[in-house]
Amino acid sequence: MPKKPTICVAMSGGVDSSVVPLLLKKRGYDVIGVTMQIWQESQTDPRHAGCCSLGAVEDARRVARMLDMPHYVINFKDQFKATVIDEFVDEYSKGRTPNPCVTCNRKVKFDALLDTMQELGCDKLATGHYARIRFDKERSRYRLLRSKGGNKDQSYVLYATTQEQLSKVVFPLGELGDKAECRRLAREAGLPVADKPDSQEICFVSEAGGYRSFMRKNKPEIFEEGELVDTSGKTVGTHSGVADFTVGQRRGIGISRETPLYVIGLLPAENRVIVGNNDDLLQSEVYLEDMSWGAFDSHEMPMKVMAKIRYNMDAEPATLYSYPEPVIVFDRPVRAVTPGQIAVAYRGETVVAGGRIK
Repeated sequence: MPKKPTICVAMSGGVDSSVVPLLLKKRGYDVIGVTMQIWQESQTDPRHAGCCSLGAVEDARRVARMLDMPHYVINFKDQFKATVIDEFVDEYSKGRTPNPCVTCNRKVKFDALLDTMQELGCDKLATGHYARIRFDKERSRYRLLRSKGGNKDQSYVLYATTQEQLSKVVFPLGELGDKAECRRLAREAGLPVADKPDSQEICFVSEAGGYRSFMRKNKPEIFEEGELVDTSGKTVGTHSGVADFTVGQRRGIGISRETPLYVIGLLPAENRVIVGNNDDLLQSEVYLEDMSWGAFDSHEMPMKVMAKIRYNMDAEPATLYSYPEPVIVFDRPVRAVTPGQIAVAYRGETVVAGGRIK
């Protein structure tokens, strides 16, 4: 019998990435665990600061010991700071709302971990993401697909995974029914993280006050007081700093009106925040940049797709165009299109393309 490939598993200390080596070992694979240490000195308590914190590293180590597998902890702190954190701060200073998990997947988890995988002599990299990969023989391209379990799918945050990366990565959890099934498998195996809650916050932000306190500490100059203006440009109040706001926000505007006001735009160069009513948040055309094309090519556009502009949003019918610039035109207007966030288009279960909202 040919030897099965050795698989490097990215272990964050959570239940998802802990079940991955469990499944692979049951299937007869040799497995090596790797945990990224990325916590920063800015965190008030790095033991409990989300995935890849000191506490998470210890959880991953315990699971590896229980599964009798090699486990390595690798310091990615500087690389994480230079990519994910610096981009996060820079994007907010430009009046955009970044998605640090997408940046981490693109520039750390896959790029850096694939290099580590090769250094360890492994053949594949496995992560705890809920998604699937299929090779399309007709197109000679890999397809990134939604997970089998409809209520847990992470293909949205994986949209930028390249063809080369897809050829080397496996997502064992993509075939599970849902997260509950993953926890059941962990309990049956006696894994100590079976009931560990999911991390909800940005992993490198642990200060009270969340990302705003983090931003004030790292880039206080973008919290200069400025004007709140309406859609006509009329000044209607003042704000405490552009980075305190994101498109679609209602709370914190500080103006009482019979009709609620929402943030509908940010102008950091002018230090202005634009406010308007709910209808002003509706938009059909979503322009994109930094595009990633999946199993399809840009020259195959325009194409009818289902698209979403937020992770938790239900995909809506739309048309994807690539010329003269990438744009998704929704059949019905969508609410709160937010620059810096991600829009992803699907054809059936397959990711067609995705990009950053311009």
